[in-house]
Amino acid sequence: MGKYFGTSGIREVFNKKLTPELALKVGKALGTYLDGGTVVIGKDTRTSGDVIKSAVISGLLSTGVDVIDIGLSPTPPLTGFAIKLYGADAGVTITASHNPPEYNGIKVWQANGMAYTPEMENELEAIMDSGNFKKAPWNEIGTLRKADPREDYIKEALKFVEIRNPPYTVVVDSGNGAGSIVSPYLQRELSNRVISLNSHPSGFFVRELEPNAKSLSALAKTVRVMKADVGIAHDGDADRIGVVDDEGNFVEYEVMLSLIAGYMLRKFGKGGKIVTTVDAGLALDDYVRPLGGEVIRTRVGGDVAVAEELAKHGGVFGGEPSGTWIIPQWNLTPDGIFAGGALVLEMIDRLGPLSELAKEVPRYVTLRAKIPCPNEKKAKAMGIIAREALKTFDYDRLIDIDGIRIENSDWWILFRPSGTEPIMRITLEAHTEEKAKELMEKAERLVKKAISEA
Repeated sequence: MGKYFGTSGIREVFNKKLTPELALKVGKALGTYLDGGTVVIGKDTRTSGDVIKSAVISGLLSTGVDVIDIGLSPTPPLTGFAIKLYGADAGVTITASHNPPEYNGIKVWQANGMAYTPEMENELEAIMDSGNFKKAPWNEIGTLRKADPREDYIKEALKFVEIRNPPYTVVVDSGNGAGSIVSPYLQRELSNRVISLNSHPSGFFVRELEPNAKSLSALAKTVRVMKADVGIAHDGDADRIGVVDDEGNFVEYEVMLSLIAGYMLRKFGKGGKIVTTVDAGLALDDYVRPLGGEVIRTRVGGDVAVAEELAKHGGVFGGEPSGTWIIPQWNLTPDGIFAGGALVLEMIDRLGPLSELAKEVPRYVTLRAKIPCPNEKKAKAMGIIAREALKTFDYDRLIDIDGIRIENSDWWILFRPSGTEPIMRITLEAHTEEKAKELMEKAERLVKKAISEA
């Protein structure tokens, strides 16, 4: 992580670390980096959105970059779409995604819809710290115009998704976020009956923004009471999706990841590469293997890693176990409205009720542990773990993209230092609880020994 940018852009408490002054610097740095062109910018519903957005716009205009302001928009879904629609050179979203309302953030996107890589963010930081910004003369400053790409977004989505047996009853919980202004309307245009929850845009958020079983209890109850076919939920910027099945049960992230990956393989022909992160479980591999799918794993933290691997390998689908999905045939931007909401309905339409589909995905036992580790010992401890793992475990494969993941056909263990806390994380999965506990005991002993020797 850099000085300002973390794993998903800049994300801080407003008017503490994330100030209008910092946002102005980001705008100036991005404009200097681009040296001309056009940038699309949008924001979610947070109360500080206009403050941060205006500062970024001022910085961009001062360098001679033109700006298209799409206003309140589910970002990144609509920002990523608008970049391509208007032929822009970059995009900026003002959002803190699923963080609490006091947070806000700035995330930058490339012309192809992929987030800026850590290397590109480092270049922006270097410009910010140097203060060597491009300064356009009065007659060459950028122009600002407003645009609303929502109608075009829905129109293009309808070309890609087809519901053959409508209407389905869909409950949409937008969490008072920016998805409110697009997600229910797309479902309606798909000829579904739509019931909206928390769909008035507000920066005060009625529920916790991360769409999980706890935060979606009202959605689950509504699905049951209204006898709906599915419940769809989003976080603040609608890059994530949470799903409740037709029986009113929250469908675990890993199960939905497997189901939608399998459906993409069916939709685009059996076979193809699926990209996920190293903390994703075995269920994905086991579910897509009969469909000819091959799973590629990349580092945790930020959708750009998944997007890069999708572009590199020509993958058919990419997703994280957090409910963040990327459909490369649509865009390299995470999109909970299209990739989530619309395609989930198409999958149900083709394959049957979600409660039945979910039974097809295998469930395994997952255990997690945190072990205190001083930050200065992390690098050396990881080296010891990599060396000693072979002596401790009988594994078939080691992946060292992001931490150390060892695996064989019926279990895996991920050793990974936290990027934000002085701890080492252990995540593992096995077919049985007995095996999972046995592996965790060995893993904890190995990590504690490595830390003591580091």
